[in-house]
Amino acid sequence: MRGSKLSERIAAIVGPSIEADGFELVRVQLTDGAPRTLQIMVDRIDGGPMIVEHCAKISRLVSALLDVEDPIAGSYTLEVSSPGIDRPLVREKDFERFAGYEARLETTEPIDGRRRFRGRLDGIGETGVRIAVDGDTAVVPFEMIDRAKLVLTDELLAASAGGTQEKQD
Repeated sequence: MRGSKLSERIAAIVGPSIEADGFELVRVQLTDGAPRTLQIMVDRIDGGPMIVEHCAKISRLVSALLDVEDPIAGSYTLEVSSPGIDRPLVREKDFERFAGYEARLETTEPIDGRRRFRGRLDGIGETGVRIAVDGDTAVVPFEMIDRAKLVLTDELLAASAGGTQEKQD
């Protein structure tokens, strides 16, 4: 998936400290606008639920690190959040972890005439993300995915209420 050089630099600055505190960096995104927003999305390494206090702790940590390194010119608003139930799928391991759940993918360019795919994830193959769409399995090269996200379904809600979002067979 694509990411900006600045987002990658910010991830390199804050990622190790976030992981040392028991969390993992899911996504770093700097949006344009007035004011610009730096979104830091984190999840617990142990898979437990995220609470507001976790986000506040990480916000303080990230603020201190970015104040020292100062990678962003100008002002911005920092937003620390969890991925949520219908989370974005950013890393290859996200597609493996949530295999069996419904997702939407958008690609940077058409694959077999389409840029949007909605179906059940079937993990990662040798050549990309596998997704079952209309009875067929499409393979989407990871580097061609522009956006991907889980679809909020009853099945996903039930799994989330049970304390895990990983597919149980």
